[in-house]
Amino acid sequence: MIASDNRLLPLDALRGFAVMGILLLNIVGFAMPEAAYMNPAAWGGTSTPDVATWFATFVLFDGKMRGLFSLLFGASMLLIIEKAEISGRDGRRVHIVRAAWLFLFGLAHFVLLWWGDILMVYAIVSLVALQFIGRPAISLVKWAFGAFLVHFVIVATVMVSAYASAHAASLPGATQATADGFAQMLESFGKPGSPSIASDVALYRSGFSTIFTHSLEALPGQLAMLFYFAFDTLGFMLLGMAMLKGGFLNGQWPVEQYARTARHCFLIGLPPTAALAIWVIASGYDPLVAFGVFFSWSFPFRIPLAVGYAALFMTWVLPRAEHWLILRIAAAGRVALSNYIGTSIFMTAIFYGWGGGLFGSVDRAPLYLFVAGAWIMALLWSKPWLDRFQYGPLEWLWRSLARAQLQPMRRILN
Repeated sequence: MIASDNRLLPLDALRGFAVMGILLLNIVGFAMPEAAYMNPAAWGGTSTPDVATWFATFVLFDGKMRGLFSLLFGASMLLIIEKAEISGRDGRRVHIVRAAWLFLFGLAHFVLLWWGDILMVYAIVSLVALQFIGRPAISLVKWAFGAFLVHFVIVATVMVSAYASAHAASLPGATQATADGFAQMLESFGKPGSPSIASDVALYRSGFSTIFTHSLEALPGQLAMLFYFAFDTLGFMLLGMAMLKGGFLNGQWPVEQYARTARHCFLIGLPPTAALAIWVIASGYDPLVAFGVFFSWSFPFRIPLAVGYAALFMTWVLPRAEHWLILRIAAAGRVALSNYIGTSIFMTAIFYGWGGGLFGSVDRAPLYLFVAGAWIMALLWSKPWLDRFQYGPLEWLWRSLARAQLQPMRRILN
């Protein structure tokens, strides 16, 4: 199951699924105030189609596509290091240089385009993951779940502290300072109608210079927030390395085994995730409940679901390796960086004030028409480009910068 240029077709196809799937969640961040990510009542409509859309995307995709993307980043990192060492180069140094440039790509992405960048955290966390590359698969799995445990303790501690603050604010005789502090906390948790939501709408309907200035001011806070996602991301990267070493991501398992794995993972992860979504709705979209479910309580179930999606996609890819759609999805995965940042350019040009100015104007359900459009664009351009060129545009730039010389771009045709 090797592509013609010695790439792993299953891994490319999975990456294509992931980079397309992550837009199912990111679209909310492009088109609505940040609070809409955490609380469906904060923005985006409360009609039945809008609520159903939130329910489906939360249960099926929220955190799972990012987890899948992180799995694949860890596996790809391992392959690149091994390839460099086979060619006689220092694989660790190769990765460190690539990570440094990836961080700068992410920095530019955050400052110039969109606040939801994941490249900076990938670059930083991958340097930690680098210390584990020589470990056997079972050791990597243990360290991955250790990282997951640390992440869950961090986010659960935040939520327990929030519940304690809520209890203190509700006690008879609570001070005004306690009440005010709790009100500010709820606002940060995505309370509908809060001033921060109105501020977001005004900001992203404004011009480029205003958004750019805000991004520069927000950068230190963004870097500090990386702490909350570091252990989550590290766990998935290590798990991806283990899954590559164990033959899972190479397509070496029987299709029936992938199918069983997918079935078991979805049975473990979907019912409790659906129950959490129902809790949010039943609470009347209480900000504390909605944020806790988004930030903390859904996390343990994202792990089996990310693995389940990897297994499910394998059951589709392996028997259909030459299908035109699989080949186009794999091509989109080969140019994942170009598609990821290209999507940000496309979406901010539609929704931000310096472009189409639709920010905050489209309800949740209709947003997915824009997602479909972006998917079609990725499938249309990626394969024809790779038929003529060896790399995607940003992949070529990344490779040239990392090697400190321009790389050959055009594919040599026989």
